[in-house]
This record gives sequence, C-alpha cells and structure tokens, in this order.
Amino acid sequence: MIEEEYIRLIFGLKLKQVRTEKNLSLFGLAKVTGLSKSYLNEIEKGKKYPKRDKIVVLADALETSYDQLVSLKLDKNLAPIGEILQSRILKEIPLDIFGIKESDLIDIIAEAPLKVNAFISTLFEIAKHYNLTRESFFLAALRSYQEANNNYFEEIENQVEQFAKAYSIDLDKKIEVQDLEEILTEEYGYVIENEELTKHKELNNLRSVFVPTSKTLLVSSEADTSQRLFIYAKEIAYNYLQITDRLYTFSWIKFEGFDQVLNNFVASYFAGALLIPRKRLVKALKVFFDNKTFDAIQFNSLIEEFTDSPETFYQRLTNILPKDFNLKNLFFLRFSYKPERGDFQLTKELHITNLLEPHANEQNEHYCRRWVSIKTLNQLPTAEEDKLFAYQISSYSHTDNKYFVMSSATKDPFRNGYYRSVALGVMISSHSLSRIQFLHDESIPVKQVGVTCESCSILDCEVRVSPPRNLEKKQRFAQTDEVVKGIMEQYK
Repeated sequence: MIEEEYIRLIFGLKLKQVRTEKNLSLFGLAKVTGLSKSYLNEIEKGKKYPKRDKIVVLADALETSYDQLVSLKLDKNLAPIGEILQSRILKEIPLDIFGIKESDLIDIIAEAPLKVNAFISTLFEIAKHYNLTRESFFLAALRSYQEANNNYFEEIENQVEQFAKAYSIDLDKKIEVQDLEEILTEEYGYVIENEELTKHKELNNLRSVFVPTSKTLLVSSEADTSQRLFIYAKEIAYNYLQITDRLYTFSWIKFEGFDQVLNNFVASYFAGALLIPRKRLVKALKVFFDNKTFDAIQFNSLIEEFTDSPETFYQRLTNILPKDFNLKNLFFLRFSYKPERGDFQLTKELHITNLLEPHANEQNEHYCRRWVSIKTLNQLPTAEEDKLFAYQISSYSHTDNKYFVMSSATKDPFRNGYYRSVALGVMISSHSLSRIQFLHDESIPVKQVGVTCESCSILDCEVRVSPPRNLEKKQRFAQTDEVVKGIMEQYK
C-alpha cells in the first residue's frame, strides 16, 4: 500500500497536470470551482486531499472523470515519479542523516514535477546503463554519508570508551579473543559454536552466522584470530548499542534495506574503534610521523602492534587522520584479484573531502598497473612471502597532484584462490608535509601514474594493457573543434 502522503502527492501532481493542460491558472480554477486558491495550492503540493464532493467539482471543472483524478496511475510524463514514490526508496534511505527532510523532497517534486521527472528518468537511465543494483545504490549512499562526516563519528568513539570502562577493558593493551568471548557468553547469553559452518561447502566464504532465536553464534573453525576478534567486537556492538535491524552473516552480505547497511557500518566502526583505540593510535602515529625517513619495517610493526589485519588498520587510519591530524585529502582502496581471471576488481573505496584521482569505473576499463596497490597484488601470487607491502609517491599525469600511497597485499581471508590489497593515499601538500616529516624523504620512489589505461597519456608505459582509446577520442574531437573554429573565423 502506498502511504497516505504519497497518495496526496500523486493526486496533486495529476490535478496540476490537468489544470495546466487546460491553460487554467490556480486563480482561474478557484473561480470556476468556488474553492479557494490557497486550498487548491495545498492540494497540488500534496499537503491536502479533497473530499469526494470536492473531487467531483474539480473533475467537472476540468472536464475529466472522477476515476481519472483519483487513479494512482500516472501518464508517461509523470510515471517515473510514481515509480520512485511507490518503490519506497525515500523511506528506505534515512534522509535525516544527510540533514534532509522527506517533506522537502516532496515539495520540490510538487513544485516542478516535469523537471524532477526528467532528472529521475536520467538517474534511472544511468543506473540501467551501468548495471547499478539496489545494493550498490545503498553502499554509494553510505559512502557519501561517511565522506560528509570525514569518516569520523564522535558518538561511536565515546560509546567505545564507555563500553571499555563499563566492562573493565584496558584500551592501552591489545585486546585478547577470550576477553570479548567472555562478554558475549556471560553478559549477552551467547552460545558460540565452531564446527557447524565447516560442514557446508557452500559456506566456505562465511566466517560467521548469528541465529537470533537461540543467540547462537556460528564461527568458522578457519577464522583466524583477527577475524574472530572483529566478529566478536561487531556482535558486542549490536548488543551494546541495542541494534536490532541487522545482518546475521559475515562476510557475505545481503541487505534488506538501508537501515541494515547503516547499522552494519556502525557496528563495524565500533569494532574497529574498540580493537584499535583512538588515543593509543594517535600517540603512536605522532611518533611515527616525526621520522625523517619512511621505514617500511617500522610501519608494519605499527600495524602488528594493534592488529593482524592490515585492512582493519588502514580503515582505522581513515577515521583518525582527518580528525586528529587534519589530513582530509586522502583515499582508501581495496582491490580483489584472482590470477586465473587476470582482472583487478575495486571492491571498496572511500574519498575524504573530494573524489581523488584513483576511483572506481563502471566501464570495464583497466586500472593503471603502476598503482602500488595493483603492483603488490600482481606480485603476491608468485612471491615467497604470504603478504607484500610497498609504497611510493604517485604523480598523476593529467594533474599536478601527488600522493604518498602505501599498500598491503594478502591472500583474501574470505575467498579461496583470491588475493586482496588495501591502499591508503595521502595528498602531498604544504599541510601534510608539515604533519608528516618523512614525506620530505627523497628516497621514497616516485612513479608517474594514470587512472585507467584507456585514458592515460603516458606513452612509454611498460605495463600498459590497453591503448588510450578515450584519450585518443578526446584528442580527435579537440582537433575537429579547432578546425571548425578556424573555418568559422575564415568565413564569418
């Protein structure tokens, strides 16, 4: 069933459409119906729904039928608006987290329905063209929410400290698995089972399943210490924060609505903040950033001081660097790679303050093989080590921007035969140079890079896997435009 406010809005849209088709102003419609102009205006904006007798009057005045006016079916011009209203997408996304009221959107739609309809139709066409799913739309909305808040959430940070105090967790020490397991079983009544998931080959990529009716947490026997810690910390977050609309599997995710997407993020943020406490990390980073040269061994030791998961550490840096070091021009990327397939999939990205150079593309273009995150991932399957780390200064060929980028590559902990890399990039600026002393280190490798091979201007690239088709097309258009301008000047 469509909510009452949407029924009012659809009626108002149809009334306004029929009135304008008849070349009637609101004043004119008020004159022929005996209804006030202000009342008619409120109807068209979806704020009021007239009684039956008034609908009859309106239908007669507009020479249309009662059934046509009250029907929820919209004609071709307004159909996309009807689709988005009936899809409940405005209800599924909590607009309030972006500071938007749903009533404001409805007012905009009512004020200029044809223009809004064109905009919505464009979004639908883009979505179809790039095969955007409902889930990818939700994740994009979440990413925008993170970026709007510089990926730092003070309330969750405070809740972590309150939890640690309430349960005598020493945040100055590395948390042990048994500490969290004891809280789950003793405080929240969990039963933890470690063998069931391994009995089902279809669940090889799952590390945990929670059964709410019996409070049974099924954890894969293959889950390592860092995975188990994160699983336990997320479960504690769901309980401590009293989150009920949640996901029950990790890491395979099927969202039923945006609230679950948001709640999954909140629980994950809580877990990361608990396992890598802010104050201790900030203190360690200040010491590390004061180094005159970059020491890869020291950086990896820093990761191990807090966690066995490079990804958890890199993601935690995206919370801390913008807040405590005012380093907001940064990006986080996660790539997945299966050697047999040969392609690199960008599975997660985050850009604080703006969309920086390395970003996802939906056109199956080839990411620059000079990216340090691609390089580590490409080398890992044949390397003797089970993890690789590399760093460089990436200088983008089409801009003046440079970024210090670090990347760690490991076997994918959730999918057999796959590898993954995570990368963190910090824009080199006067501010970052003042906060991070080792950025002055001239021994750091500098590499000129592009975004994708198809749009890259580096002609002598030794790892190019596709010709620069997009760039060549752009150059052809520019040449054509230049010749046309010359002819126009000649014959004017």
